[in-house]
Amino acid sequence: MTLGAFTAFCKSLRHSTYVCQWGGSHVWKIGGKVYAIAGDEDGEITGVSFKVTPIAFHILKEQPGCRGAPHLASRGMKWIQRTSAETKPDDELLTYLRDSYRLVAAGLTKKLQKELGLSPTAPKAFPS
Repeated sequence: MTLGAFTAFCKSLRHSTYVCQWGGSHVWKIGGKVYAIAGDEDGEITGVSFKVTPIAFHILKEQPGCRGAPHLASRGMKWIQRTSAETKPDDELLTYLRDSYRLVAAGLTKKLQKELGLSPTAPKAFPS
């Protein structure tokens, strides 16, 4: 996946914000909380980290091209880093990124969810 495609997708998710931090990582957030982190080399993604459910973490960490995300999974957080498209092609990665966005947004305070129009009852609260 190219950095441009990754950026365009994350940018399309409501209230996503971008920051370059941690030594040049491309970090996307919702409500100030990280939902996706990517590294790149010459415009090609070298690794993408994203939050997953406990069950997905258990399954994905054993898949070729995936591993527990460094610095996050080692602290008990359920984050996966995809390092290659070997078993998870780009279209599946986009699904996991959307799910990560939803998981992180669901963990925001109810007040912030309401301010962002992300309450579960709000129309089109989460992208499909």
